[in-house]
Amino acid sequence: MRLRRLALGMAPLLFLSLGCAPVDSSTSTGSDEGSPSATTSESTAADPAACAAGAVRTPGTLTIGTDSPAYDPWFAKNDPTNGEGFESAVAYAVAEKLGFTGDQVQWTKVPFNSSYAPGKQGKFDFDINQISITAQRAQVVDFSDGYYAAAQAVVTLKGSPADGATTLAELKGLKIGAQTGTTSLTAIRDLIQPDSDPVVFKDTTGATQALQHGQVDAILVDLPTAFYIVAAELSKGTIVGQFQPESGKQEEFGMLFEKGSPLVECVNEALAALREDGTLDAIEQRWLSQVANVPELTP
Repeated sequence: MRLRRLALGMAPLLFLSLGCAPVDSSTSTGSDEGSPSATTSESTAADPAACAAGAVRTPGTLTIGTDSPAYDPWFAKNDPTNGEGFESAVAYAVAEKLGFTGDQVQWTKVPFNSSYAPGKQGKFDFDINQISITAQRAQVVDFSDGYYAAAQAVVTLKGSPADGATTLAELKGLKIGAQTGTTSLTAIRDLIQPDSDPVVFKDTTGATQALQHGQVDAILVDLPTAFYIVAAELSKGTIVGQFQPESGKQEEFGMLFEKGSPLVECVNEALAALREDGTLDAIEQRWLSQVANVPELTP
């Protein structure tokens, strides 16, 4: 899912120093540390830095793709290089586990729809851009393990026909929009199944503006983005409710790789270490904490 921005006043600054800024050489866990054996795949897999040393496209450089503009809360100030925002912080935390310092990370612009198009992965080692892991996409690209699980959310204006709905069935007669190429759009078509075709937008900004001007009754985005929209972009915005996109299975975002990339295993090891030591939870609390008290929409 390619998504927009998020809520103001994100969680306490308790974790500000954890995983939310590019690392410097003093904190790097470079591949020269400890000189682990590289004679077996098991030994390199257990050490993400040793694993990644021979798996990146350019030796000594980790190239990460994302779209531009890069929106809050996933990035901050449209600058993925500052380590601020959930995905930028996760990317730099992974980079550190892979043995790269902040100045060894390079970012490249990759439009969302191009990231998972066949044969379009030659510009980056991995792409991080709120890309949902789906079986269809996995036919042509590889994904890391999920680094964030998100529900879909219905956003509308207070007093609109969608306001107060408690079931997806109540939305069938409404005009609903979402960004092109997203799982939000798929969820509208497959789960809500409105009487009229969903309205498709280039990005979530366009969808939000259409909602503001009454061109659609509601829009579908991920839950964190919904919080941002109603807090910062819609004066009368409200979140109708949330639901899971696929038979109750929670949607997950994954880092995207060229099919067959040896770096996938390395990144999965890095994510496992970040999950185990609490860094991923700390980053999520710092940037994506406002997800409570949103009602579930039943079928």
